[in-house]
Amino acid sequence: MDRIRVLVVDDHEVVRLGLVTLLSRHQELEIVGEAGTAAEAVARARELLPQVVVMDIRMPDKNGIEACREIREIDPGIKVIMLTSYADDEALFASIMAGAAGYVLKDIGCRALVDAIITVGRGGSLLDPGITGKVLDKMRTLARGITTGDELNEQEKKILALIGEGKTNRQIAAILHLSEKTVRNYVSSILAKLNLSNRAQAAVYMARQRFTGLDH
Repeated sequence: MDRIRVLVVDDHEVVRLGLVTLLSRHQELEIVGEAGTAAEAVARARELLPQVVVMDIRMPDKNGIEACREIREIDPGIKVIMLTSYADDEALFASIMAGAAGYVLKDIGCRALVDAIITVGRGGSLLDPGITGKVLDKMRTLARGITTGDELNEQEKKILALIGEGKTNRQIAAILHLSEKTVRNYVSSILAKLNLSNRAQAAVYMARQRFTGLDH
């Protein structure tokens, strides 16, 4: 079976080189590159098209969650595992909403990290039912009080539904036979009409529609 192509991203050089060294020892993995900033991570992902990105959340230019979202825009097939020193429900929620395939702490053992990379690289998920439950609870909490969405037209409703499914602008454009610029304009209109500030809140809106019955 082909080795899984991995990009390692961490702003601390010692940590990054340590990860590269440890992961390189495992024949299942091929380290195709490394990056020390979020911007570099996005550029390297575009250049190298790895199967899995191991991404530090906290970086100096912008956080890994934003970089994860941008990388998924480049190619939704790239899996991103968020790596952090802190157990943080807010970061977990934001990571999943950005399209991350997993979320692990830096004190994870090397073999466990390798297994995690292999799992997502082969199409699996690291999100166990307990984590999924936390995310849905958070969605329901944030969704209360959001407007009804009656002001959206039919095309905007279709796009909102696709956002709720985690689709990127590129994917939505392909599905609806629109340009990415047109989709971006629709997304801006949807956010304005629903009084939302970002795509994550739009996904929360859709979660409210799907899981209303669970709030009672």
